[in-house]
Amino acid sequence: MSDDWSSRDYEANARFVSDLGMPVVQLLAPMPGERILDLGCGDGALTVKLRDAGADVLGVDGSADMVAGAQALGLDAQVADGHALDFNAEFDAVFSNAALHWMVRPSDVISGVAKALKPGGRFVGEFGGMGNVAAIRTALISTLAADGVEASLHDIWFFPSVAEYTALLEQGGFTVQTCQLIPRPTPVPAGMRAWIETLAVPVLGKVKGDRSAFLDRVTALLAPALRDGQGNWTADYVRIRFSCVKS
Repeated sequence: MSDDWSSRDYEANARFVSDLGMPVVQLLAPMPGERILDLGCGDGALTVKLRDAGADVLGVDGSADMVAGAQALGLDAQVADGHALDFNAEFDAVFSNAALHWMVRPSDVISGVAKALKPGGRFVGEFGGMGNVAAIRTALISTLAADGVEASLHDIWFFPSVAEYTALLEQGGFTVQTCQLIPRPTPVPAGMRAWIETLAVPVLGKVKGDRSAFLDRVTALLAPALRDGQGNWTADYVRIRFSCVKS
């Protein structure tokens, strides 16, 4: 984490992300007594809301540090690969917020979710959709290309269109109820450099040479589009929000 990203900024951002997740929690409409899997639970900020609604919740995440944070909140959480879920008809619903775009084999994820759900179970979530951080991705790709690194970044992020994700869900045995793209320009109080250092770490792994110089070039490219006259940065987020039922 960048030194520019203070603990106060980080905590404020965590609260902000939690607040942004509420519409998808409302779409899930968790019921008391339901067994729910929170796929990509992170530090449990939204998992708590599901638990507080009376649901019996298991959180899973690929990061051991995130799982430890969720467990510190008293949540039932464990490390698991979203591409290889190992549950069999155990859940009334599977929920996911801001995580599925990190799972770049979506058919494997959807297959595991379908297996984990009881007949008629719900799969509800929100994640980065087509156009998400488009300016940021373009700047990263072009700067890498200038250094001789060819990178589409499809190996890092999955940002589908509504048509693409609807088709994947239907192929996976789901009846889609809603699926829409939601533009969500999002303030970045710590600045774009800190955003990249925190949320684009896998991209930085492709950098040849001085990472600091690379970041200087990327942020210079992004400033005309994503930084206002007072120096405030905004990330060009676009989310895809969906709900579907296991057929």
